[in-house]
Amino acid sequence: MTTATRTREQEPWTPDELTDRLRAVSAERYHDRHPFNVRMHAGELTREELRRWIANRFHYQRHIPVKDALILAKFDDPALRRGWLRRIRDHDGERDGEGGIERWLRLGEAAGLDREQLLDASQVLPGVRLAVDGYVNFCRLGTALDAVAASLTELSAPDLMVTRIAAFERHYPWIDGDGLAYFRTRVGQGGRDGQEALALVRAWARTREEQERAVAALAFKCDVLWSLLDAVDRGTGGAP
Repeated sequence: MTTATRTREQEPWTPDELTDRLRAVSAERYHDRHPFNVRMHAGELTREELRRWIANRFHYQRHIPVKDALILAKFDDPALRRGWLRRIRDHDGERDGEGGIERWLRLGEAAGLDREQLLDASQVLPGVRLAVDGYVNFCRLGTALDAVAASLTELSAPDLMVTRIAAFERHYPWIDGDGLAYFRTRVGQGGRDGQEALALVRAWARTREEQERAVAALAFKCDVLWSLLDAVDRGTGGAP
């Protein structure tokens, strides 16, 4: 390898090249391709399987504001903290009975699950617990760039939510339509949050090393979501 070749390999990508590489990771590794999600959207899940997913995915949902609080604490800029705080409000709500966590609880109730059953963390599958803990710890221990880049799965979330809403309405009519409010809300929120996070990554990842870290962080997050579905698909070891 010549010196010129090594130099080119170490040169930073342009912001657009970085964006293309990040989007390629999502296109190849996002969990919309997981067999469980494919079966869900094709209407092939049993009631037991769908309830198991709702109950175990809730363990991830309730930790979203936790990881966002860890990310927020890494920001030195008050404006960034104020902006990221909105994500916590989106999930925790401004008051009791509001927010994404509450909407997910209502999804569970619409599917025939008791709220207490959803809140009982002792029933979470071990593989789901491990995946969620891994993501939270990644956000706790990593840099701000690492954690924000990992959140870029949100770029793919709106399309997944649209697909999921249509699938539930068509294939799972036994779930009351009001229970789908979480998915409907996340179409807009996910798109907004993904674009904001992408702008930060494009601005912060200036060296080739930083850019590669950002790509690796997004790949890790895709692995987290994939591993969570692996555990739900197997459905063993403490499922509700």
